[in-house]
Amino acid sequence: MTDSRSFPLADVLSVTTGLMLTRRTPHPGAALDEILTFMTGETLAWWQAPRAADACTEALHAQHPFLADLLPPEGTSRTPLGKAARKAALQLWLFTAELKHGTVLEIEPLTDWVHQDQGKELLDQIELAALRVEPS
Repeated sequence: MTDSRSFPLADVLSVTTGLMLTRRTPHPGAALDEILTFMTGETLAWWQAPRAADACTEALHAQHPFLADLLPPEGTSRTPLGKAARKAALQLWLFTAELKHGTVLEIEPLTDWVHQDQGKELLDQIELAALRVEPS
């Protein structure tokens, strides 16, 4: 059996929604790093984070199925609302989610994470980007 660990729901939702919802200050990115490192079992380079976030989101949805349906309200990511209004709407949504689901979740690490050499993965991404040809 693998060891699980508790993480704040706000931090978990930062991974699953792609929005920075963590309440950690002054380094909110540390919340994402901590979850991704725990779940993958390795310290990741910044360019590995999107692949890890995709894998972790899938696993988090499997571990806690309600997360798949727990989406921020429409209009809080790309709307003409002011920054303060978006932040207030997200905080209200997060507070409501915490009342319903609790403030922390037990998370299991990934069992199928595929380690890739950081340098090789970066070079692969650069090669893929070079292959993308923009239409003239």
